Amino acid sequence: MANEGSQRRLDDRDEGPPYAVDPILSPELFEGVLPRRVVAFLIDIVVIAVPVLVATIFVFLFGLVTLGLGWVLFWLLSPATVIWAIIYYGLTFGGPQSATIGMQMVDLEMRTWDGAPSYFVLGAVHGILFWVLISALTPLVLLVCFFNQRRRLLHDMVLGTIVINNERRAWRLQSFQPYR
Repeated sequence: MANEGSQRRLDDRDEGPPYAVDPILSPELFEGVLPRRVVAFLIDIVVIAVPVLVATIFVFLFGLVTLGLGWVLFWLLSPATVIWAIIYYGLTFGGPQSATIGMQMVDLEMRTWDGAPSYFVLGAVHGILFWVLISALTPLVLLVCFFNQRRRLLHDMVLGTIVINNERRAWRLQSFQPYR
């Protein structure tokens, strides 16, 4: 995290699990997260779509070469796209930066409720839950962020995650704008 003072404890004693980072105590971790999260999402969509597009072109050309027999592989594209997206979210959120490629480009990271880094299963489930909720509850899943202090989306709340500025960006914001 940005500094040790950015986390609160459950009580006055120094025992027990820490709370999530508080936006009042550490505003530099939350400043500008929502618009950059949208940009990161768009970048991630491109990262996920490019290999799918390449595979689609390959299957089409393979079908031409095999006089239409290769086009049978088109039925594999939908499941392959889902598997690719799950692996992408799992590997990137479970990586050392706890962020997708898009999130890394805009200096964001995902943490668990207590501030720990993300891991593969949490990242994969985060991606699955986002797509399921956005399909079923559009625009509710996106509007929820305007009604909570931590600007969390619905799937963040369900999974107990939080998206914040990474340490480097938080340090830059803190050094340029005195919050305290």
